[in-house]
Amino acid sequence: MLTETLLSGEFEPPSAADFQFAPIFGDSILFSKPVFLVALSVILIASFFIISARKAAVVPSRLQFAGEGVYSFVRNSIGQDVIGPEFMRFVPFLFTLFTFVLCNNLFGIIPFLQFPSMSRIGFPIALAVFTYVVYHYVGIKHHGLKKYIKDICFMPGVPKWIYIILTPVEFATYFIVRPATLSLRLFANMFAGHLLLLVFTMGGEHLLASTILMKILSIFSFGFAIGLTFFEFGIECLQAYIFTLLTALYIAGALADEH
Repeated sequence: MLTETLLSGEFEPPSAADFQFAPIFGDSILFSKPVFLVALSVILIASFFIISARKAAVVPSRLQFAGEGVYSFVRNSIGQDVIGPEFMRFVPFLFTLFTFVLCNNLFGIIPFLQFPSMSRIGFPIALAVFTYVVYHYVGIKHHGLKKYIKDICFMPGVPKWIYIILTPVEFATYFIVRPATLSLRLFANMFAGHLLLLVFTMGGEHLLASTILMKILSIFSFGFAIGLTFFEFGIECLQAYIFTLLTALYIAGALADEH
């Protein structure tokens, strides 16, 4: 009954078109909602940590405690635990990466904004490029270009005939697969999560404007939307953590002596 109603009515299910925004003003894509959300995230992140650290005290305020908690989490749980002794010089990058991805992800469940910036593929790709450049630069600087490439393509202790298969695979992994999967994982999770929220929210609105039975069923649709919002919050935090953790792992691998 529900399916027949949806198909026979004017309900239009959400699609990739709902992720496309016309410029707010002018004709340039640079003036669209996702770009403004990214700019807003920078302002919010900078303002939060400036304000939280402005009146730093031995006994921290709630705001200072929150800011220090986020920094300590990235510094200790990601930087120190993953990279090791040389972790401190990478903490600013990891901290910036984590807070930036997290803030833009959380926009997806914030009222009136309600769009995760990372559901637009261009932004995850840009972040993956930064990570790509950083860990390759670190590896080349630490080992030298020749040894770095040699250790990637010719893993020590492997029979020579295996290199015919292993060398192309390892080269593709380090230079193609890693940045591709890093960006696609973040994009796909944010895209799928937002799409699900749209399905149940728009479906509930459509049922609400229909018959009495459909109005009753709309309660379940809105209920699923609310439940998914909490679930999406967890996914958004998790994806920010995973993106930053993988970046730290790549940097640690580039620094490893056995690389």
